[in-house]
Amino acid sequence: MKDTLGVLLAGGAGERLFPLTRDRAKPAVPFGGHYRIIDITLSNCINSGLRKVFILTQYKALSLNRHIREGWSGAVAQELGEFFELLPPMQRTGANWYMGTADAVYQNIYSIGSEQPKYMIILSGDHIYKMDYSRMMEYHQKTGAEVTLATLPIAPDEVSRFGVVEVSQGGEVQGFEEKPASTTFRSPFSPNAVDASMGIYIFNTDVLLKALIVDAEDPDSKHDFGHNILPALLGKKKVMAYSFVDENKQQALYWRDVGTLDAYYDANMDLCSVSPTFNLYDVGWPIRTRVRQYPPAKFVFGEPGRTGSATNSVITAGVIISGAAVSGCVVSQDVRINSYSQVDSSIVFSHVNIGRHCRIRRAIIDRNVNIPEGTVIGYDPIEDKKRYFVTPSGLTIVTRDASMFENPVEPDFFKKH
Repeated sequence: MKDTLGVLLAGGAGERLFPLTRDRAKPAVPFGGHYRIIDITLSNCINSGLRKVFILTQYKALSLNRHIREGWSGAVAQELGEFFELLPPMQRTGANWYMGTADAVYQNIYSIGSEQPKYMIILSGDHIYKMDYSRMMEYHQKTGAEVTLATLPIAPDEVSRFGVVEVSQGGEVQGFEEKPASTTFRSPFSPNAVDASMGIYIFNTDVLLKALIVDAEDPDSKHDFGHNILPALLGKKKVMAYSFVDENKQQALYWRDVGTLDAYYDANMDLCSVSPTFNLYDVGWPIRTRVRQYPPAKFVFGEPGRTGSATNSVITAGVIISGAAVSGCVVSQDVRINSYSQVDSSIVFSHVNIGRHCRIRRAIIDRNVNIPEGTVIGYDPIEDKKRYFVTPSGLTIVTRDASMFENPVEPDFFKKH
């Protein structure tokens, strides 16, 4: 991977994750209590030996930039030319912000040229999966490909959510359709499945740069890899499909696009099962992040009806469960859940205080929220919609600007954050 430059696209606005993306970029949204979404892809890079990565940011990138700077700059040896480098839009090629995934890479063509990589791997910062990119690179080199895209099998009724490819028995890509309503494509390896693009591409650098320049000059282009770059190269360059090899080591392939609130919620809930589908505890494929110093989690009181407990839950550092019952939850750092409260099947971000006698279920509580004593969330969707954001499936999102929190009284430990 020494001749390879990674470009991680982390600039999406994340509209479908609103309101969690109101003040932060989608890749910066917390995941699994301890991590941010982007940590999964960056950990894949480290574990794959990919140590030169440009991270292209754009929307609401302050917390993401801080997270990368403070948590990831020490993960590589800068004296050896390794880096995780943040690249905001610099308008070196025009007056526009990034107009698509391909345009984002094109606008940084000078930075890419300064590194002179032989290969480039294009990645996305908002998927949950484990993948060894060096395996894909070996395949790219062995097959003599000029472009390789990673694929995984999906059901035919899911094609509207993906770019789908037509693959020959030899693995060469013969057709590409971006999110079609339906398709006649079928996988040569599984006739009941369709091969979908994972949004992970390896290019020979000279091929990619020429394609980006041609695309940038096309006024009718969407400047997108799926819509424009890949279809334009079919029949002109050797484009191969690489079947996803899952380092998660489970029976079923695990790859999740957490671009919607319900998908994001489900991926977090996956972590709470006795044998989680996505394994955070695999020492052979560690997931790393920026680590802040907090005291250990604590569970206090053991009286009838007032026992601090958590079952089938992910509990992180600095959490105090004081005479409350937590079940099936992901709880981030520096959270206090007070006596007689019940929190079920929920995601609680950092620096949250939940008062006494609260009942909460199927909720996502954003950071720095103070839940007043006796609050009930997730039991009456009609009432919840008057105060919170509620998805069609009944998932309730609680943010700091909810109407009932117009003048919250915040504990002292919030103020220093």
